[in-house]
Amino acid sequence: MKKKSLDEYVFPDCPIRHVLSRISGKWSLLVLYTMRNRNEAMRFNALRRAIPDISQKMLANTLRNLEEDGLVGRKVYAEVPPRVEYSLTARALSLIPYIDALILWAKDNMAAILKDRERTKKR
Repeated sequence: MKKKSLDEYVFPDCPIRHVLSRISGKWSLLVLYTMRNRNEAMRFNALRRAIPDISQKMLANTLRNLEEDGLVGRKVYAEVPPRVEYSLTARALSLIPYIDALILWAKDNMAAILKDRERTKKR
C-alpha cells in the first residue's frame, strides 16, 4: 500500500492536487497530446499503436481516468464486434494550450536540464 505524504494528511481533500495528479500522470498528457494531434476520434488499438510503450492495462486505466474527469468522451457503437471510439471533450480542448506551453517549455529547457542531471550525477 502506498504511504501517504504529509500533505495528504494535512490537505486530504485539496481539489487542485486531485485534478493535477490525474492530468500529470505518466501517460495522461501523452494520451491527450496524441489524441489532439490526430484531431479525430480514435479507437483503442489506434491509440496503442500511436503510443507503443504503453501497456494495454495502463491505456485502459488512463482512458478511464480521463473519461471520469470529463477530458475524454467514449462512444460505443452497437455493432458486432462492438466499436468504441475516444475523443477529446471541450474541457480537454481548453487544456491543450497549456499542454502545448508545457511541451514548448520542456523543449526549450531540455538541453540545460540534461546537462544539470549529468553534473549532479558526477558528485
